[in-house]
Amino acid sequence: MSREQDDLMRRGIGMTSQRTRERLIQRLYEEGLSNARVLETIRRTPRHLFVDEALAHRAYEDTALPIGHNQTISQPYMVARMTELLLAAGPLDKVLEIGTGSGYQTAILAQLVERVFSVERIQVLQDKAKERLAVLNLRNVVFRWGDGWEGWPALAPYNGIIVTAAAADVPQALLEQLAPGGRLVIPVGAGDVQQLMLIIREEQGFTRHVLDAVRFVPLLSGPLA
Repeated sequence: MSREQDDLMRRGIGMTSQRTRERLIQRLYEEGLSNARVLETIRRTPRHLFVDEALAHRAYEDTALPIGHNQTISQPYMVARMTELLLAAGPLDKVLEIGTGSGYQTAILAQLVERVFSVERIQVLQDKAKERLAVLNLRNVVFRWGDGWEGWPALAPYNGIIVTAAAADVPQALLEQLAPGGRLVIPVGAGDVQQLMLIIREEQGFTRHVLDAVRFVPLLSGPLA
């Protein structure tokens, strides 16, 4: 690929133009999202690279889109909302992401925190995500193919953990891998009854905040090649 082609791919054309991105950012702001760093990161990150070419014209709509294997790329609002919650107490240097998926949430995090450790059970999705992040020259992400319910205990503890699929219950392993003062953002529930939760590890146990009603694909166990 030539440098000119690479630049075009990053910037996008037509429905992936900068003007289209600006409309998305304005919508997110109007919906109550206010972290300037998060919004700027979403503005400059080419979401069209993270969806199939046939869906590129919809990349900057505020909606979830299919990425194959019964998985989706989360809507930009939810990506921004969860990222804001994760960063609300200040900068983070070590974040665990459960569910690499397309790599879009990973890319947003990689530009806002020092290090991202991302676990994905579907190997083909994670391989594609690695390629996309390499194109964007995001080098502070380490990937693991495995079971998200188990987290990544070998590298724990983490200052922040973000889960991009809904767990029926909060995985105990993730609570154990959260550093003191760390924040866990996770959708919890089954079927259509899910709630976004913020869990903070205190000196004595955990503080749990139930936030928005959400809808995510389920967090499944076991790696899948």
